[in-house]
Amino acid sequence: MPAIEAHAQPVLKYVTCPGGSKSDPNTHRMAYWQWGDERNPRILLCVHGLSRQGRDFDTLARQLSEHYQVICPDVVGRGQSDWLADPAGYQVFTYVGDMVALMQQLRAQVQGGQPGGQVSQGAQAPEPLTIDWVGTSMGGLIGLGFSSLPPQVSGARIRKFVLNDVGPRLRIEALTRIGEYLGQPLRFDNEQQAADYLWSISTGFGPHTPEQWLALSRPLLKPAPDGQGLVLHYDPSIATPFKSMTAESATSGEAALWQVYEALTCEVLLLRGKNSDLLDADTAKGMTERGPKARLVEFDGVGHAPTLITESQIEPIRQFLTA
Repeated sequence: MPAIEAHAQPVLKYVTCPGGSKSDPNTHRMAYWQWGDERNPRILLCVHGLSRQGRDFDTLARQLSEHYQVICPDVVGRGQSDWLADPAGYQVFTYVGDMVALMQQLRAQVQGGQPGGQVSQGAQAPEPLTIDWVGTSMGGLIGLGFSSLPPQVSGARIRKFVLNDVGPRLRIEALTRIGEYLGQPLRFDNEQQAADYLWSISTGFGPHTPEQWLALSRPLLKPAPDGQGLVLHYDPSIATPFKSMTAESATSGEAALWQVYEALTCEVLLLRGKNSDLLDADTAKGMTERGPKARLVEFDGVGHAPTLITESQIEPIRQFLTA
């Protein structure tokens, strides 16, 4: 379709956020990939999982850019974004703050304000944006945190929310599994060797062709600093706060997450891999019965987390968002 072809590739942009990076003691830059018409007020924010990056959503964004301006951030510490000076900052509250800064920039862009969300003297403050949100794993938790802020503070209200294989209860077994490989100092001779390794820790993503998997893996790699081979394109220090998580801390956070979930006033679509070790069936069922009473769609042969690149996984999202 011509509208899709016109925006077949994203534009890389940046937003300046508070909090020191390894290159600036006061601020850091968050990169984001923008698809579609930047003047389109219909915005879809797609936020990735713990060790991933915004290019995970290429297939979904390319298809939906006919309807939306699709924004796919590289959460700080990943992809093209800066690395934080203090590893303790790699937590959801930082990421939520970065999304607020992003909303200010997008609001100024769409509503004709000045860079950084400022408006000219005497003008009324811009209205909050109305956005839709797709959050995979960590990206869903960031969305829950964002939703808890008043729209006048966050800069946006969520109209429709897709939670991809995540909920208020996170199984400690899955968190332990992820912690075993996160932040390891690995080096690869070539893309295929790296893709093979990434597949070995990501079989829960479900069946993919070799071409699909290589396309998903390539943005996760960058040349090693010494030019010898490839390394993973994230700050290994993102593992520091994650590995401090215990069964007790996960349990203590569960009640707060349920409160945030139950306070949602938007429509919610919950996606789950039937073999997921992070989002169990009981939690998913509870999410269909509590708060916004999510509509649940499960995928056979998939664990944590669906990659949203096959038509069978994209179509429920398209129907939900564009209905």
